[in-house]
Amino acid sequence: MAEHSFKYIIVGGGVSAGYAAREFVNQGVKPGELAIISKEAVAPYERPALSKAYLFPESPARLPGFHTCVGSGGERLLPEWYSEKGVQLHLSTEIVKADLAAKSLTSAKGETFKYQTLVIATGSTVIRLTDFGVEGADAKNIFYLREVDDADKLYEAIKGKKNAKAVVVGGGYIGLELSAVLRLNNIDVTMVYPEPWCMPRLFTAEIAAFYEGYYANKGVTIIKGTVATGFTSNSDGEVKEVKLKDGRVLEADIVVVGVGGRPQISLFKGQVEEEKGGIKTDSFFKTNVSNVYAVGDVATFPLKLYNEVRRVEHVDHARKSAEQAAKAIIAAEAGKTVEEYDYLPYFYSRSFDLSWQFYGDNVGETVLFGDNNPASSKPNFGTYWIKDGKVVGAFLEGGTPDENKAIAKVARALPAVEDVNQLAKEGISFASKI
Repeated sequence: MAEHSFKYIIVGGGVSAGYAAREFVNQGVKPGELAIISKEAVAPYERPALSKAYLFPESPARLPGFHTCVGSGGERLLPEWYSEKGVQLHLSTEIVKADLAAKSLTSAKGETFKYQTLVIATGSTVIRLTDFGVEGADAKNIFYLREVDDADKLYEAIKGKKNAKAVVVGGGYIGLELSAVLRLNNIDVTMVYPEPWCMPRLFTAEIAAFYEGYYANKGVTIIKGTVATGFTSNSDGEVKEVKLKDGRVLEADIVVVGVGGRPQISLFKGQVEEEKGGIKTDSFFKTNVSNVYAVGDVATFPLKLYNEVRRVEHVDHARKSAEQAAKAIIAAEAGKTVEEYDYLPYFYSRSFDLSWQFYGDNVGETVLFGDNNPASSKPNFGTYWIKDGKVVGAFLEGGTPDENKAIAKVARALPAVEDVNQLAKEGISFASKI
């Protein structure tokens, strides 16, 4: 079988791969030195589009419209860009074996890829209900969302089912964004999740109450505190009902499951040091193996701001960690260093007419401010997190660009707070003064 050899290989073709490729090119990597190996059939793209604009009933987003690096306001890297820059794309190519000692990767088709420096950008894979042996979870029209192919199948089901009933399993990012987009498609939606409120890893009960109320006003039925334990199918093998642990049975023509993901690091098990479910790296995303780097969802890295190590699953970190690694690789070859990665955690989402942003850390006591009435025509509210007398995190719904910049600034500045009641009164103006 064919053997290929490159100076640099990025394994994985998601968001990180596109941003790393752009940075490598910006750093002067020569044509023919860099390859991206991806099991997907398309060049790297901005994954967040799949749960939002890709499924819109009117003028849905389609490739090549959201290839990287358009999501952060940069140039859209069309497939031709890679050709022009001499970056080889090996698409529809799944790596099934990695031998880091031999600096060699093997594809499912038996091709061998040799490298001098490897960037692991394999991202996460969705957790499936079939992984847990849930009865009937292999029925047709039970969907997961990770790749363009997944979004295409869901889109076809949405268009093919009139007056459909959908059940969304999970109350996190995917659950909230897809519930919204299904309602925009005039589908009857029920969300089911086991936690006491939605987005529990980030939202407080007060923040979640707003979104649950807003979604209810949009016609989304929310069932909390229970899980899907089984599915029944019709004679065509399509899902018909969702059985819940609390005994309820929900009709369903479409089921979308968003119960989390797990980093894809099995190829490298026993070859790299791991920590907190990911591959342990330093501030330059270098692993304990010479000339092997890991970025995005798979990397557990030093979070300088809080003096601890974390693994972050979000597109913002996927972009920035990829750029940091590419800069660090080229600098190291020249005997130089780059600045340590100094990341401010950032999360955001858009659904219906809503848009929120969060910066920092969601630990400590909280202070709610602003108008969080779900019935408001233009809700605008936020929350500060306070630990050891300092603001460590800030959330804002319905903020202007300047207000969003202000909460980012306040989360990094860690200003002292003397009076929480005064902070609640000041609201966003507190951040704007920092």
